[in-house]
Amino acid sequence: MAQGRVLVVEDDPLVRENVREALAGCGFEADAAPDGDAALARVEEFRPSVVVADVLMPGLDGIGLLRALRSRHPEVGVILMSGMGTIESALRAVREEGALDFFEKPFDNAKLCAAVARAVGEHDARRGDPPADGARESFGKLIGRSPAMQRVYTLVEQVAPSSASVLITGESGTGKEMVARTIHDLSPRRAAEFVAINCSAIPETLMESELFGHERGAFTGAAGRRHGCFEQANGGTLLLDEIAEMPPLLQAKLLRVLEERTVRRLGGSQEIPVDVRVLAATNRDPHEAVRDGALREDLLYRLNVITIELPPLRRRKEDLQLLAEHLTRALAERHDRPARRLSRDALDVLRAHHFPGNVRELRNVIERAVIICSGDQIERHHIAPYPLDQRARARSEDTLTLPVGTPLEEVERRMILRTLEKTDNNKTRAAELLQISLKTLHNKLRQYREQGLLKDDPRRAAAPPRTTSRDD
Repeated sequence: MAQGRVLVVEDDPLVRENVREALAGCGFEADAAPDGDAALARVEEFRPSVVVADVLMPGLDGIGLLRALRSRHPEVGVILMSGMGTIESALRAVREEGALDFFEKPFDNAKLCAAVARAVGEHDARRGDPPADGARESFGKLIGRSPAMQRVYTLVEQVAPSSASVLITGESGTGKEMVARTIHDLSPRRAAEFVAINCSAIPETLMESELFGHERGAFTGAAGRRHGCFEQANGGTLLLDEIAEMPPLLQAKLLRVLEERTVRRLGGSQEIPVDVRVLAATNRDPHEAVRDGALREDLLYRLNVITIELPPLRRRKEDLQLLAEHLTRALAERHDRPARRLSRDALDVLRAHHFPGNVRELRNVIERAVIICSGDQIERHHIAPYPLDQRARARSEDTLTLPVGTPLEEVERRMILRTLEKTDNNKTRAAELLQISLKTLHNKLRQYREQGLLKDDPRRAAAPPRTTSRDD
């Protein structure tokens, strides 16, 4: 069954047909157009959810088509395909023009299909269509209708009634503590305490006391007995956030507590029985943390009965509108503000950002907009001053991504040409960055010219010949 309509816009007939067939093979109803003008006419009849367009085309190019669709059919998502000479334009279109994504040619068809599926989900969300597969929009404290979140819901639903330890992984800001709270709220322990401790935020000298408590006089300043997190969470749930940041010595003591179900306060001699369900979270790959010596392998095995991996927001962009609208209503109520809705333009600004800080960053952006908005609808200018992450932008511009299996000679060629582009064709500087001699660089470029491998750079092809060079 087709998952949505997709229009492929590409002037190269072979590439156009290959992309169309790949999308059709993924279950989409795919059609094609040879250029931007033909695509605009076809959109009126075909009514696609998503347009996949090449950036460089004769007549109306991909960027022009994107702008025209934004004006005439704002509900249609646009994904750009870019050759080497148009990567910068494609990145700028994603950041500033509202394109959903871009793919550098040649690209992996499976990744393109996944991106189109996400874009179709966003299209349906903008139109307000109910999910065809009966997907849930929320579950407990969690929000999202994407396939990735449906898998999270299923796992949470399965593990919540048990007492099994759960390891929650995901980037910072993805909502790991929210998952832990949802597990607690849906468990038989919900009437007892939920206690969360961030292992990276507490000094090592205080960590043992925070976890296990202390007796009076156990150390300087211990004026009285203190119950640790395990005793506070007795009968309930304890979340150990950023578990890989816990000092190794304490990891050994934690393992003993998990196995014996007793704690001994610092400075005490009595073993105190505790009935606590332990959940752990980390923004690191746990197996990589074990290899680096940051996390004990035996502790990982003890905590990792069930793993729940949270996707970053950039991989579930179809949830962005749902999340943003939910946060807008909740934060307006919290701050007693009138803003209850997001305009289409405001949503477009949010969609253009990759949110390296994930849902936490989105929440901060919405909260700022809610506070400064004096009306009942948040507009573009309430969000537009929000600065895009410069580090993420720099990473995108300074990174060359190639599919696994690319021949080494091709990797070398692309890296040389990308470095020249970055240095504005300053060959001396490029040779320094590449750590090769200037003579070697010239020999490589001469080889590429003889093989006809430099003609795919439209800017160099269009540039007039130079008679002198500052570094040739």
